[in-house]
Amino acid sequence: MPPSLRHRVDTATAWVAKLVKLAPVTGIVEELVKFDAQKLQNPEISGTEYQQGTLFEYEVREYLLEKFGRKCVYCGAENVPLNIDHVVPKARGGSNRVSNLVLSCVDCNQKKDAQPVDVFLKNRPEVLDRIKRQIKKPLRDAAAVNATRWSLFNALKAFGLPVETGSGALTKFNRHTFGVPKEHWLDALCAGRVNGVHYPEGMGILQVRCTGRGSYQRTRVDKYGSPRGYLTRQKRVHGFATGDMVEAVVPSGKKAGTHRGRVAVRASGSFNIQTPQGVIQGISWRRCRLLSYNDGYGYAWLRPAPHSSSV
Repeated sequence: MPPSLRHRVDTATAWVAKLVKLAPVTGIVEELVKFDAQKLQNPEISGTEYQQGTLFEYEVREYLLEKFGRKCVYCGAENVPLNIDHVVPKARGGSNRVSNLVLSCVDCNQKKDAQPVDVFLKNRPEVLDRIKRQIKKPLRDAAAVNATRWSLFNALKAFGLPVETGSGALTKFNRHTFGVPKEHWLDALCAGRVNGVHYPEGMGILQVRCTGRGSYQRTRVDKYGSPRGYLTRQKRVHGFATGDMVEAVVPSGKKAGTHRGRVAVRASGSFNIQTPQGVIQGISWRRCRLLSYNDGYGYAWLRPAPHSSSV
């Protein structure tokens, strides 16, 4: 696995190791795949019954979105509501098999109506040929070729805790079932098999991002590769280094207030602080107090949860 992908596995396992030390973790859930290919072939394979096959519909939709690139197969429209359309209409004996399903925008879906695709696209043979080639492709699990997710799965098993896996479609199904807003951190609550979702009202969210520990390259270049600036030889300025977490108290002026975040230092002593609200520029080093040294991550407290959900 290349280093650009390996670091994702290493970062996830490093944080799991930290959380296991800090809290009584009893299990791990990983969203391993975007959709369950086995469930597409046999909806009853899981042995779990959902009313009117709702979960199966989510799996089918996620599969079609991945297969057809989240665009209408007839006109190529993107970023619009997409319907599931039958290549051979159900009125003419078409089935609900995924090999007979495509995605279409509302306009194309209404224009096609109950026409066979050969009739609807008789004046656009190149589009018809492309669609027929696409629908003949065998079912492919997107994660089967995703080495990163499988490497992470194997690494998580090494902790000796139960590791449960789920699909992105299952996460989406749970989110809609329990009325949970679309947020990355709330998706973690909805991953896997869950009977309900609850999170305290007003709970803050700690956002952690990989930032690295700096670069050996001292020359900044423009888009043409020409030098446009040079980094200082000394990494620390007045005891601070880029990446440190600091708190700055500014008593007056346009930047008055208390600012906490990741600092970017300058040799002049005028620093920038990256806060959740944005970058605060031109803060004197004298106003800064070191909270923690750079450990390769950036930290920020995000807004409280919008509401509490308990089902």
